[in-house]
Amino acid sequence: MSGDHQTLALLLFSAFVAVTLGITTWVSRHRHGSAEEFYTGGRLFSPMENGFAIAGDYMSAASFLGISGLIALFGYDGMLYSVGFLVAWLVVLLLVAELVRNCGRFTLADVVAARMRERPVRIAAGTSSVAVSVLYLVAQMVGAGSLVALLLGGTSEAARAWTVTGVGALMVVYVTLGGMRATTWIQIVKAVLLMAGTLALTVLVLLRFHGDFDALLTTAAERSGHGKEFLAPGLAYGGGWTARLDFMSLGLALVLGTAGLPHILSRFYTVPTARAARRSVVWAIGLIGGFYLMTIVLGFGAAALVGTDEVRASSAAGNTAVPLLALDLGGGAGSTGGTVLFAVVAAVAFATILAVVAGITLASSASVAHDLYASLKRPGRGRKPRGEVAVARLAAAGIGAVAIALGLLARDLNVAFLVGLAFAVAASANLPVLLYSLFWRNFTTRGAVWSVYGGLVPAVLLVVFSPVVSGSPEAIFPGVDFQVFPLQNPGLVSIPLGFLAGWLGTVLSRERADEARHAESEVRSLTGAGAV
Repeated sequence: MSGDHQTLALLLFSAFVAVTLGITTWVSRHRHGSAEEFYTGGRLFSPMENGFAIAGDYMSAASFLGISGLIALFGYDGMLYSVGFLVAWLVVLLLVAELVRNCGRFTLADVVAARMRERPVRIAAGTSSVAVSVLYLVAQMVGAGSLVALLLGGTSEAARAWTVTGVGALMVVYVTLGGMRATTWIQIVKAVLLMAGTLALTVLVLLRFHGDFDALLTTAAERSGHGKEFLAPGLAYGGGWTARLDFMSLGLALVLGTAGLPHILSRFYTVPTARAARRSVVWAIGLIGGFYLMTIVLGFGAAALVGTDEVRASSAAGNTAVPLLALDLGGGAGSTGGTVLFAVVAAVAFATILAVVAGITLASSASVAHDLYASLKRPGRGRKPRGEVAVARLAAAGIGAVAIALGLLARDLNVAFLVGLAFAVAASANLPVLLYSLFWRNFTTRGAVWSVYGGLVPAVLLVVFSPVVSGSPEAIFPGVDFQVFPLQNPGLVSIPLGFLAGWLGTVLSRERADEARHAESEVRSLTGAGAV
């Protein structure tokens, strides 16, 4: 890329960082230091504000960079991510949003612990929340690395490493200084920027083809090198039984995973009532739905205008398809329009990554402090909210360091694919225990603990022993082969195991479910009576 691209993109990105750091600094001066303020922003956000923040939290680097890249490489099969990410919100709207807002306080574990023995449940749920959050963070770090590699010409591994480290450091600053209030406003600003940027690119793609979507698809198929197969199912998942099972596994993980993501669940606590939580989700669905429809246009646009081979040459995983498309739409390399559009897209993508990592880091640090620390510290000391907040700030730094290290290891994988793994772990470990707690009268503490670990451990182990980590040229460690599990996404096996483990743990438990606590939590979840 030319020096103009680099300079303008860095200037725009620096402006966004300056604005968001200003928001964080302003919020830090007005904070009260309470756990309520740090974790939920005082529960003062309106449904529209929270809906924009949820959309900003959800529309990650996987959405903006990864999905469009997969569509540019694999056509029809790449659209599975767009459909899965969107359909997942119906599960959240119908089964989770209001009930979680009424039952919980800060984290997923609050919902489960309302009717169980707290200590084992909080340790299990806190552990799984941190695991999911770290996996999700890795995807954002990989997106940051891919973007800066393109910006700097793709030649400097050191620059990519420094970028990943810098993003990690910024997210720790956002969380430790500003808490939920600053994070929310950063996500709102980012959602507006991302929607505006995506809409502009979509309009430019359609104008290039005079509004003829059929011409866009035909050109994309021709330039993909696959012909009509590009527009039909099977290019990525049409091989043998392994590929087809992988397709089913990924679809299941995407549709069920959102309802188990800690950073999404924590957003429902930032509004004053359950009705406001539901209205927030409606706002979010509208924004997210429009966005994912546009990613389809951008993906096929990149294939048609840039060419599948050029996208793959720039990034084997397709992570740079949208920036390359912006460069072409603006007039090509060296043109003023291309320079400006590329710089805007790069800055928006950086903003996307920063906003999402801030939300995930806050949710995971809340799990460490509110669930793990509060449960593992010596009994008799009581729970001190201010001490808990201090632990959450330290946890943010530790989680950031782990995410940076793993992000450097997984730098050559597609970001949407990495998020698919995080969704599989969330659907395996968090969703079963959440649904059982809300809807099964006889659910017990042992069932809750078995459900979490029965989904989490198999999901993580299956990823470790899958082609993602070893045994294939695209693996994290391509030089070794300890692959045993043939599927790239573990959801098809690990999600049923999570539900089965919760059922077995309950059936084999000697303790009886506390009917009074269940009745209390049921009334609270459905009516909001006694909700915080």
